[in-house]
This record gives sequence, C-alpha cells and structure tokens, in this order.
Amino acid sequence: MRFGFHISIGGGFKKVVERALKKQCQTIQLFSRNPRGWNFNALDQEDILEFQSAIKQADISPVFVHMPYLSNLASQEKDLYKKSLASLITELERCEIIGAHFLIMHIGSRLTASEDIAQKSISEGINKAFVKVKNSIILLLENTAGMGSEIGYNFAQIKAIFDRVEDKDRLGVVIDTAHVFEAGYPIHTKQGLDTTLKEFDELVGFKRLHLLHLNDSKTDLDSKVDRHWHIGEGKIGLEGFRNIVNHPLLKHLPGIMETPRKDEKEDLKNMNVIRSLVKD
Repeated sequence: MRFGFHISIGGGFKKVVERALKKQCQTIQLFSRNPRGWNFNALDQEDILEFQSAIKQADISPVFVHMPYLSNLASQEKDLYKKSLASLITELERCEIIGAHFLIMHIGSRLTASEDIAQKSISEGINKAFVKVKNSIILLLENTAGMGSEIGYNFAQIKAIFDRVEDKDRLGVVIDTAHVFEAGYPIHTKQGLDTTLKEFDELVGFKRLHLLHLNDSKTDLDSKVDRHWHIGEGKIGLEGFRNIVNHPLLKHLPGIMETPRKDEKEDLKNMNVIRSLVKD
C-alpha cells in the first residue's frame, strides 16, 4: 500500500512535492483551488509543468484531486445545484491539466429532499458533467458518516447512484475508514471488516474501489458524527488498522491520511504508525 497525505497548494503547485517528501508521501491528495469558495484562477502552465516534473522524479503516484467543499449535487436549490455542476465540470477539466488520475467528490446532503430524489439528482449531475467533459479522469464518490442529511453513508445508497450513471467506467469509490465506522460498519474487528467488504463487493464491486482514506475515528461505531483522529488512537484502533492495511482485498490500494495536524510532526507520527502495521 502506498501512503500519503492531503498536501497544501499554498504558494503554487511547485511547492507540493517538497512538502509531500517531507511527510514521506508515496501518493498525494490536493485541491486544485480554494476549497471554500466558488471563484478560482486559471492554472499557471509553468507552475503545473514544474509540478509534473517533480512528481515524476519523486515517483509520487497516484495523484488525487479533491472537489471544493461547497459543492452539493444532492441539493434541490437551483442556484446551488447549478454552481455545483459547474464546479464538477471545472474540476474534471483541471484534473486533466494537472495530470491527476482521480477526482474525489463528497456525495452530498439531501437537506429536505428524499433519499431517492437526492440520489437521482447526484446521478443526473454526474451524467451531465461526463457528457460535457470527455476525458479519462475517474470520479470517486466518498462515503459519508451520515451526519445530518448526508447521502452515501451506506453502500446501498452508493449503488443507487451508480445504477443511474450512464458511463460507469468513469465512476469509482473512495472508502473513508472513519466515515464507514461512524456510519455503523464494524471495521474495527477482523470479522466486521470481512462482513463490510463482502457487502461492498455485492452492492458496488471491488473493481470500483480505487482509494482508502485512512482515518481513525474519535467517535463511536454508528455515531453518525464525523470526527477524524490519529491512527490507532481512536475507536478503530491499531489492530483495526493492522487488519485494514494487510487485508488481501485492500493492501494493493493507495491510502491517504486526513488525520488532524497541528504541525508536520503529527503527520510523520501517523505515517510511522501506519507503516509499522504493514506486514512484510
């Protein structure tokens, strides 16, 4: 398993690889722009070329881009839906320019809509974006913890979205370990992990799984409260993560950590812990 972190693009993409290497990353996740706003600047070609050269030299792969936080294709509010669709289209285009392999999207919150209407809205948005942008970027749906009116906290909901997407080859999944645990899947035990993966394979399929977000949970199983925590220090625990990173169905996947950080030392601590759990 290749491990990495979400890396800041502050000061330009040319600074990403240096930051990633300090954290001992073999794979990375990043935003292509400010994740908390709708406005963005065009990508600087010279900056991107420098980034691509450094990524290749450092052998950091795959590269994942994360969608901005404001997007919500499950929304029935027309202006928000329109902005969210435009954001998805833009990010698919920017991924290709950057040289990223995958784009990660939070599935969304249904707010006052029914689950079925929200799932249909998300699928229709994805279909529209794929028609507009014809490239090879794979869009990854990230499972949720189920806070509030979030969609995608169980595999049946993710399947319902997949079923309505026309170009399924361009759609995949990232499983966040904290989210799946908080949503009620007992991945902290070997038996619970096996049962969870069996259900995922039956409903969605392992060929759709391209990434793990490796985060421990500060909240309990089935809490529906999303709180990431340091590897081995939360409710999933060291043995839970030992089972995850060595599982024969998962160990080939890249793993991105989104653990809390006050400074670089905390990232290095989590990197050392997760690597110590890998069996030779």
